Amino acid sequence: MEHVIFYDIERAIKRYRQFSQKRIDKTGFAITIDQWLILKTVLDIPNITQHQIAEIVFKDIASVTRIIELLVQKGYLQRSAHPIDSRRFRLRVTLPGKRTIKKLIPTIESNRATALHGIAARDMEMLQQALTRIIDNCKES
Repeated sequence: MEHVIFYDIERAIKRYRQFSQKRIDKTGFAITIDQWLILKTVLDIPNITQHQIAEIVFKDIASVTRIIELLVQKGYLQRSAHPIDSRRFRLRVTLPGKRTIKKLIPTIESNRATALHGIAARDMEMLQQALTRIIDNCKES
């Protein structure tokens, strides 16, 4: 099979997600990486819409809606009617959600540090530039 960089990128992402999820599971928190990403995004960006969340976490709207529902059921998110736009919901991270984020941050940071161990800053910069170029090349005109 011809070597294709996109296969390696996809494989690296999948391997990282598997590695990270196992380490999150070991903490005892029943939360997935996608749930963590959405919860952290809602905390970091007040008044964010579900469409904006979907763009940030690279998920379709239906998946984001399902994940939000799970986070509401777990008590990590609170969803209420938007005061101005009846088509939207206001999302707020609850106290248990904030505690979960706070307790998981060291694990998340450790996962990232382990995955990036031994990669020089200049190599990271070059990789970031290459990935940005690929993204720009693939934007529809």
